[in-house]
Amino acid sequence: MGDHCSGIPMASSNTHDPPGAGSSDDLTGLKILVVEDSWNVGKAIRDLLELLGADVAGPAATMGEAEHLLSECAPDVALVDFHLRGGEPSYALIARLHEQGVPVIILSGSFEFPPLPSVEGATFLVKPVSEAELLANLRPLVAKKATR
Repeated sequence: MGDHCSGIPMASSNTHDPPGAGSSDDLTGLKILVVEDSWNVGKAIRDLLELLGADVAGPAATMGEAEHLLSECAPDVALVDFHLRGGEPSYALIARLHEQGVPVIILSGSFEFPPLPSVEGATFLVKPVSEAELLANLRPLVAKKATR
C-alpha cells in the first residue's frame, strides 16, 4: 500500500533510454493520483498508466481515500471523477489540488459541468475516455516535469 511516491527505484530505471528516446507514450516518472468511484474504471486507468511508466496512487473511491493518498504524496497530476461514491461531488478535492498547484483532469459521465470557480482551469474529459485522449492530456505534463 505505502509504496507509492516512496522513491524506490524500479529495476529498469538504470537502463532507461534518455528522455526523448523510445515511445512517445512514455509517462515514466509522472506521479498520478486517480480518484474514481468505479473500481473497474479506476483499475483499468491505473493499469494503463502504469503500463506507460507512470507512478499511480489510487484509485480512491471517496473524498476520504483521496485525501489520505494526497497526504502521503504530492502528485504531478490528478485524474478526478466528478461524482464519487454515493454521488459525493469532488469540488472540494479539486479546489485543494488547485491550491497545491496540481493540474486536474476531471472525468465525467455527462457533458454538464457546473460553472464553479474550483473547476476553472481544469481539463474536462467525458467518459468513456480513450487512451489517445488521456495521453494527449498527460504527455505535456511529462515534458513540463522534465523542465522543472
